[in-house]
Amino acid sequence: MAISANDTIRIGIIGCGGIANGKHMPGLRSIENVEMVAFCDIIEEKAQQAAKDYGTDDAKVYTDYKKLLEDKTIDVVHVCTPNRSHSFITVDALGAGKHVMCEKPMAINSEEAKKMLDAAERTGKKLCIGYQNRYRPEMLYLKKEAEDGTFGDIYYSEAIAIRRRAVPTWGVFINEYEQGGGPLIDIGTHSLDLTLWITNNYKPKYCVGTSYHKLNGLAPELQGNTWGPWDSSKYTAEDSAFGFVVMENGATILVKSSWALNYEPSLEASTLICGTLAGADFANGLQINGVRNGRQYIMKPNFGAGGVAFFDGDNSAALDWQNDWINSLRNDTEAIVHADQAYCVTRILEGIYTSAATGDVYKF
Repeated sequence: MAISANDTIRIGIIGCGGIANGKHMPGLRSIENVEMVAFCDIIEEKAQQAAKDYGTDDAKVYTDYKKLLEDKTIDVVHVCTPNRSHSFITVDALGAGKHVMCEKPMAINSEEAKKMLDAAERTGKKLCIGYQNRYRPEMLYLKKEAEDGTFGDIYYSEAIAIRRRAVPTWGVFINEYEQGGGPLIDIGTHSLDLTLWITNNYKPKYCVGTSYHKLNGLAPELQGNTWGPWDSSKYTAEDSAFGFVVMENGATILVKSSWALNYEPSLEASTLICGTLAGADFANGLQINGVRNGRQYIMKPNFGAGGVAFFDGDNSAALDWQNDWINSLRNDTEAIVHADQAYCVTRILEGIYTSAATGDVYKF
């Protein structure tokens, strides 16, 4: 049943770290008739601070997420924890009668992600995954161009998430066990999601993957990291991973991800597509290339002027994402991000990691 426009949506936040504070809670706070009434984190001080900054006057604080789920007045839960716990917390929340927004990636592997899909279907509750980059104005524009047939048959694309030196040094990002991997599952997942979404292609056939631990053992004086030196003794995830994915229709997707690569320029949450009629890339902002009247052209849309469909501001994509999610609850519609599409992203990430570990082709 949809939540009516006049109902106050009561939300519980599970995981009160960087992504919750940076994206989820600021966006939710700006939406009318939405209240954050409960906060949970294994570090109680983080939950207490989140409640103080974003919660209602009577907001509750927990260190055990199961206690939060016992509150029958909570309509929605946002899961903002490390990747390993996404699946079981989401399944429990759905089972407790809550709609769930889970931070990306969906899960650490396809088996865990499938449990989430099954739980949503079984309970009839909504499940959405936090692929907020779809809401960027340039990505919405590119998606519309693809839907309008501008590119023709798209047969080659790249999912690009490369940082020259920007290893996250906080939280558990570099802990392979907690996260299920490194840059591929952290930032590569955004680029792969964008590529699959824009090309509307969710049927992988096979892939080959490689992953590297070439730079994560560097001494501090050799790192030159944006966020300060990382602890090499704790850096168990890969520093780079790459995949060559062939889809059932014969299309090729090259996946490139790294937190630390001797590569310039850095490009993140990006895609490149090539079709029979035109192509697009983000080498210098969004640019579309093709041939018209016998001449090659490059067209660069202007996003500086804004427009009724877009919001100005650095955090606009996160705000649009939260609005879309809340509207899907009120209107009983689907948000732009579909959970089954996020499941496909997880399947491909798993395939690349498996191929890298075994040295063999991974068949879906």
